[in-house]
Amino acid sequence: MRFHLARFALATGFALTEHGRNRFAMVLVTVFVPLWTVLAYLAMPDTPARMHLRATGETLTPHGNELTEISGALNAVTLITGFMMFAATFSGSRFDRRLAAAGYPRTHLVLAKVTALALISAVVAAYATAVTCLVWTPRQPLLLGAALFSAGLTYGALGVGFGSVLRREVEGMFAIVMTSIIDLALQNPIMSSGADNPVVRYLPSYGAMQASTAAGFSTHPVPGHLAIQLAWFAGAALIALTGFCRGTRSALPTGAQLSEPVPGGGAPSLPVPRGTDASPVPAPDTTTP
Repeated sequence: MRFHLARFALATGFALTEHGRNRFAMVLVTVFVPLWTVLAYLAMPDTPARMHLRATGETLTPHGNELTEISGALNAVTLITGFMMFAATFSGSRFDRRLAAAGYPRTHLVLAKVTALALISAVVAAYATAVTCLVWTPRQPLLLGAALFSAGLTYGALGVGFGSVLRREVEGMFAIVMTSIIDLALQNPIMSSGADNPVVRYLPSYGAMQASTAAGFSTHPVPGHLAIQLAWFAGAALIALTGFCRGTRSALPTGAQLSEPVPGGGAPSLPVPRGTDASPVPAPDTTTP
């Protein structure tokens, strides 16, 4: 058990260190989230917009700037988490392959990436929720934070998938940006006249958009739509896992495994191929008969 916990902690440290080196992402979190959400609130007119919220069945008339601010917060969270996870996966793919080639358990590497994604999504979602509450007061701030968190998880998993299968950095960045813009723009009734179209139910952030809108303008909880968003995360995580396993499979030596440490024997040894004798070879006898 200690062996697995040590490997998981070490892999998580690698993942968080990789994110900490991305200074541009830190600037985006600090500046882009409040800039985008506040500008969306101040620049848009506060004219009430009539809309039907499927999550609760209510017909609402929220202020246009508040509704756009929610969409802007979702856009900021999804872009940042997707970008951070893509950048870490894209730049760290060779390192992951070297670890896999050395016999490092891929399960621990995957769990470390999931842990890092959850921490990043939680921090960015809490920050975006706090900024929103400074501008205006949603009716359910905790539900808003949960919706932003689940959307961040989904796009973070998509970022890992893009980083595992795409070969150029600009391709991944374009894929994340365009997916987020199309996804959220079609669901905002201020920007799209087709926001009530049934097709939007199949967009990646549909559950988060419905839940965050209910959090802003309704008092009804919507656990079902949070579950929809988590289902999207599970699907995106499966795609990311497939891409990660495909990218590291060729790096695995045949029959290599990382031996567990013997109690009192110190640190674990390097991977040893199965079927080989790991005992030391005795030195030849050089004495003269």
